[in-house]
Amino acid sequence: MPSDRLVTTDGWPEAELRAAVLAGDLVAVGACWASVAEPQDPALRAASYGWSVSDPRLVAAGLSAAWIWGACSRPPLPHDCCVPAVERFRRRGAWTAVREIALRADEVVGPAGVRVLTPEATALDLLRTRRRFGDADAEAVRGLVAVAGVDAGRLEALLARSERLPMGRQAQRRFRASGLGGRASGANGHAAGARGPGGSGSVVNGPGGSSPVVTGPGLGGAFARDPVGPT
Repeated sequence: MPSDRLVTTDGWPEAELRAAVLAGDLVAVGACWASVAEPQDPALRAASYGWSVSDPRLVAAGLSAAWIWGACSRPPLPHDCCVPAVERFRRRGAWTAVREIALRADEVVGPAGVRVLTPEATALDLLRTRRRFGDADAEAVRGLVAVAGVDAGRLEALLARSERLPMGRQAQRRFRASGLGGRASGANGHAAGARGPGGSGSVVNGPGGSSPVVTGPGLGGAFARDPVGPT
């Protein structure tokens, strides 16, 4: 169910919604719309993502998660999603790109009842992507540092600790190319010993005590498998 803060084509013809945008009454929020008086916050964007993918098992990742956190202005099409590697998932349709990733419980949060990578895990996901790392990805990583509270120094330390993992060296080069390398951080001194991404994993229940959410060493540890199905 979409948030009551959103208006969707479930209840209104798209032509009328677009006319309301032109009239200054509504504003687009991904594939949905909201009143111009609604705060444009992560919960609102997460609800829009949830309506678009229509599957509560899918975790918003990559540029989709970055958009939810306010690090980029528009969501990707199709949405970028992942599923914890321990969860069985059979992809249906072509409305989203789905990857299997080893995740830790604290790397996923649930604004508006939707599963989303945390800002830090989102940055790691973008930097470790197996596809081409483009300008939009670099801008999103910088945006996560600027507006979503990601600590660039801690991120750099996590990347250094996991450089021997798949895409590890590439992630470090991408981080430096994004203009974030060498930033001082109070987290640097303890990041390698902290239980950040790369620590031991656990299995926890999803919202409402549903099926297990995540397990494994996390985005700083073992990383993604190939996409589930064709993309």
